[in-house]
Amino acid sequence: MRIALFEPEIAGNVGAILRLGACMGTAVDLIEPMGFAWNDRRVRRAAMDYIDHVSITRHSGFEAFRATIGSGRLVLFTTKTTQSSYDFAYRADDVLLFGKESAGVPPSVVEASDARVRIPLRPEVRSLNLATAAALALGEALRQTATLPG
Repeated sequence: MRIALFEPEIAGNVGAILRLGACMGTAVDLIEPMGFAWNDRRVRRAAMDYIDHVSITRHSGFEAFRATIGSGRLVLFTTKTTQSSYDFAYRADDVLLFGKESAGVPPSVVEASDARVRIPLRPEVRSLNLATAAALALGEALRQTATLPG
């Protein structure tokens, strides 16, 4: 299982997700361009020394990333679907894709996704923080696939 971030904009979110990946044994793919410099100190501040314990792959764009998926499914987390992420049946080789904080993903990425799911929220709010959404999504996917660490 992998987490993929499409054009992330906030260094602290990426750092927190790198820490999540390190703790859960999940690789993280970063699809460029990013909204900050890779050496931004806020990435390391959020990831702390956990950054040394996660597999990170940076991709020059979506097509370069897509070429690395192989037979894994691309599962897009979006607010623009009705399929609950808790009613979806995950597989161990799924790639959990999250869009950029301000705009999600473009229609071409939606179309390239094998599945679209949403984390259920109260109707009066729009969305979760990216790192929080990734943690909820990954936890459920690992639970379902019986691949939670230790």
